[in-house]
Amino acid sequence: MTTLKVHNIETAPEGSKGLLENSQKSFGMIPGLHGVLAASPQILEAYQTLHKLFTETSFNEEELTVVWQAINVEHACHYCVPAHTGIAKMMKVDDEITEALRNETPLADAKLEALRTMTLTIVRNRGNVTQEDLDAFYAAGYGEQQVLEIILGLSQKVISNYTNHIAHTPVDEPFKKFAWSK
Repeated sequence: MTTLKVHNIETAPEGSKGLLENSQKSFGMIPGLHGVLAASPQILEAYQTLHKLFTETSFNEEELTVVWQAINVEHACHYCVPAHTGIAKMMKVDDEITEALRNETPLADAKLEALRTMTLTIVRNRGNVTQEDLDAFYAAGYGEQQVLEIILGLSQKVISNYTNHIAHTPVDEPFKKFAWSK
């Protein structure tokens, strides 16, 4: 089993200390993922920047959750699925949406299901989607902007999901009650 060090403000490289201080202020703790990413100030900054940018897209809280969790579940991320379950609760996302995503069952809302389907199509086909895939997504009420925004969310999730696979990042205490495995 591979592991990577989970840094705190004292053990982190100088370039990561301020970024971890920001995490502490934002979350009331330093998430384990941020502690692992701190070994490279550049990846920690990239992750935090991508997260900020993705939350500023056209997607609402439910849609952000659909993109994040569809990718987390597809990548079988033991850390991110529980973390985003807790985050979805904080964002007041309906538990039925979260449970459907965690259990890989269709979402009741057709538009959200189209978003989940397009997200998984992009992930599984490494961006090689068909015109039919795009047309179905557009018919659900989305557009080109949202296709690109899914890619932004995927960029963030590749950093976190892959890092957590390599690091075996321990799930943070507030999210342990949402433990998940594929």
